[in-house]
Amino acid sequence: METETATPWLTDAEQCAWRTFLDVNRMLTHQLEKDLQPFGLTMNDYEILVNLSEAEERRLRMSDLATATLQSKSRLSHQITRMENAGLVRRENCESDRRGLFAVLTDAGMETMRKVAPHHVEAVRKHFIGQLSPEALTGLHESLKPVAEQLRGLRGKL
Repeated sequence: METETATPWLTDAEQCAWRTFLDVNRMLTHQLEKDLQPFGLTMNDYEILVNLSEAEERRLRMSDLATATLQSKSRLSHQITRMENAGLVRRENCESDRRGLFAVLTDAGMETMRKVAPHHVEAVRKHFIGQLSPEALTGLHESLKPVAEQLRGLRGKL
């Protein structure tokens, strides 16, 4: 394919690595999502539960949770509404900022985390960790670390 750009096309090796990464990302996300379905959760739900369960007092400002989960504030608000209706989280006003809201993990949400987390870890081991040697995992981590750092730097500029 001929193009008028200074950016060189990917080499065969680069194209292979890129497409394999995309395939694995899509298929793994799909499988992990499927493994959460019996619990009535999506990957986004689970990620929110994890973030809240690890936060001080099991609460985060909605804006911080949106940043942590890479969701728009509007999308997160809709998701939190669904999770509120399921009794997993609740919203609380922020005393120091009248416009601010907290998402708070309820006791039922924490119990859901305790129930689901072992199954999720088992799925991650089965479909990802268990497919790679310890050396390959270390190599993968070292290879992806600069990409993650570069993308984290861009997040602050959005």
